[in-house]
Amino acid sequence: MEKFVTLESKNKSRIDTKKMVVLAVMAALAYMVMVLIKVPVVLFLKYEPKDVIITISGFMFGPLASLVTSAVVSLIEMVTVSDTGPIGALMNFIGTCSFACTASIIYKKLHTIKGAFAGLCIGTVFMTVIMLAWNYLITPIYMGTPREVVAGMLLPAFLPFNLLKGVLNSALTMLVYKPLSNIMRKAHILPETQSKPSGEGRIKKYVFVYIIAAFVIVTCAAVIIMWQRS
Repeated sequence: MEKFVTLESKNKSRIDTKKMVVLAVMAALAYMVMVLIKVPVVLFLKYEPKDVIITISGFMFGPLASLVTSAVVSLIEMVTVSDTGPIGALMNFIGTCSFACTASIIYKKLHTIKGAFAGLCIGTVFMTVIMLAWNYLITPIYMGTPREVVAGMLLPAFLPFNLLKGVLNSALTMLVYKPLSNIMRKAHILPETQSKPSGEGRIKKYVFVYIIAAFVIVTCAAVIIMWQRS
């Protein structure tokens, strides 16, 4: 009995260590993506796909993983490449968590394609609402602009930007998560699922999801290009 408990403790310790290593890699990857990919959209707002990596970490290990990864990336960004200081770090953390943690909570409860889709959709709506409130509160301080001016930008600029950001993050997450998680399971980084082997119908379902996700990404890219030119 004592040997069994010791073996179980060792296995748990290995899993925890492996999880910490993976989360560190995910945080580093999110940071690299943030540094390398910044797409201007409107005003001073830029699209960065780091939320995709942070959401995937939450899908793999739960909402707490998204929370921790977001906090780490926001702090590192603040002390390295950001010129917005603590205010920018706070806004980044709130925006990322409101999307990634919400999606991860729902996906943890409903661990299916539908659950992932529902979580990402609700995460997009929740993040959009939260960021409208926080932009109204914080942006006047950040920009040194009267609050009435910022209030006038909420609907024409901040609302569509955050919706576009959420939709694009959702599509990229749906496109990347399953292949990445399969690779990690084959490498024994993630535990094997207890689900039944994939059948033809299941494969077709994933192909359909990938096609829709790719179409959404192309559409969002076209919208950004048109927005930049207008």
